[in-house]
Amino acid sequence: MKTTFKKIEKLTSKKAFNELIKLGRSFYSHPFLIIWKKTTPEEKYPAQVAVSVSKKLFKRAVDRNTIKRRTLEAYRLNKHELYKFLESKNFGLVLIIIYREKQIIDYNSIEKGIISAFQYFIKNL
Repeated sequence: MKTTFKKIEKLTSKKAFNELIKLGRSFYSHPFLIIWKKTTPEEKYPAQVAVSVSKKLFKRAVDRNTIKRRTLEAYRLNKHELYKFLESKNFGLVLIIIYREKQIIDYNSIEKGIISAFQYFIKNL
């Protein structure tokens, strides 16, 4: 599977976003709060994702964008595990990844958080 991040994989619908906030389930995977909901699978991409970093914690857009970039890169490189699982179960996911740490942490810690979130889905769904 290619390790790309296409536009269709990004959660952009305001309706879906608001529905996810209201009806979604959540768990914590350091340094992220993950809000998720099961959906019907898309043709090629079974998951849609949005990344959020608090403007209250990180006043400078440069810092927020750095965290978002690192998070999406970790997601992009490791999503194949999640996709294999979702395709075998025949459902999709919509999720929001919210960064909760008070300072910028290194890429390796971010990647560990993403991988442990994927393992949570594999064990608990």
